Amino acid sequence: MVVKRRYDSSRRQEQARQTRRAILEAAGRLFVDPGYAATPLTAVAVEAGVAVQTLYAVFGSKRQLLSQLVDVTLAGDDEPVALPDRPFVAEIRALTDPRAKLARYARHLAEVNARQAQVMLALAGAATADPDVAEIWRKNVDDRRRGMAMFAAELVGTGGVRPDLGADQVADILWLAQDVRNFDWLVRQRGWATEQYQRWYVDTVSGAIIASVK
Repeated sequence: MVVKRRYDSSRRQEQARQTRRAILEAAGRLFVDPGYAATPLTAVAVEAGVAVQTLYAVFGSKRQLLSQLVDVTLAGDDEPVALPDRPFVAEIRALTDPRAKLARYARHLAEVNARQAQVMLALAGAATADPDVAEIWRKNVDDRRRGMAMFAAELVGTGGVRPDLGADQVADILWLAQDVRNFDWLVRQRGWATEQYQRWYVDTVSGAIIASVK
């Protein structure tokens, strides 16, 4: 009986996780088209194949659903692992050359933007009319800036950054260059290959912050 209870518990947890993913995937589609404001939670429930009561039980509110959708889209999964603890961060830290660090981050950034562009652009649009969405958008902007402050410190620590730039200025440059709208313009609208976008990022940021070798 103990084994059976463990098995049932494990199965229920997996079912709950699948339900949560189905709802997030449905929200990701509908919040992009027809859009956040035009999508009631009943429509998300129908799209996900669940009862609307289930949706409320899992997420509580439309705002919370959007917030968690943004988090999962950014991370790429729903694992409880903070971004600073992800493997790509350790790989960047292990590199000693600032341009090499930027190149590794560019690969990560391209993967993230390919995954999040539609959702984040929809979020930015909805933020102009909905205070709850605006709050989520601002949190994302602030989180990105904090992340780039950490990356800036990492780059400054190599000794290869221009001496006339402070850590805050480096963070601002990184923050600007990583904006999803750059990816949208270059890759999604202008048709650049992902590799071209990565080279653009590395060349642009390197040119702006890395000290020239005399």
